[in-house]
Amino acid sequence: MPTYTAFANDLWLASGSQAHIVEALRGLPELPRAADLLVFDDANGRQIDFDLRQPEAAQPTGAPGRPRLGVVAREVTLLPRHWDWLKDQPGGASATLRRLVDTAREQPLSPEAGRDAAYRFLSAIAGDRENFEEAIRAIYQGDRGRFQQLTETWPPAIRDHAAGFAWQVSPAPSGR
Repeated sequence: MPTYTAFANDLWLASGSQAHIVEALRGLPELPRAADLLVFDDANGRQIDFDLRQPEAAQPTGAPGRPRLGVVAREVTLLPRHWDWLKDQPGGASATLRRLVDTAREQPLSPEAGRDAAYRFLSAIAGDRENFEEAIRAIYQGDRGRFQQLTETWPPAIRDHAAGFAWQVSPAPSGR
């Protein structure tokens, strides 16, 4: 299940599912600027927006056919051997591709993807902070100590969230 983290200015507000974040943000007083409230995808560090308006009462549409499930049709280009493999999978090509994507999304970020996520996160929330460029260099050099030193005057929530992307803790190996 995707998770997100919300910040108001320099403060961490909440982390969790989209529903949890939306509920937490709806409970906040209105902030002076929309830019004071930022939400990030924990899978990749990208800034995202949620619709915080209260849902209107569901009105039956009376339209026949399948209900809308949020499915977006797009083109995928594969080689014939890929299509041959997909047609033999249970549930068909679309279901198989969705399972593959969901499985890949559950995997921890690679070190490279973690550094890129930290860069995206910091560019959105800390791009004007002292030592920003040097801190990004430290991330890409894998120098956590230097990153900590360069960001010691930054708000801890921002520094720690970026470090979490850049230097993920690997799960302990399971015993036999």
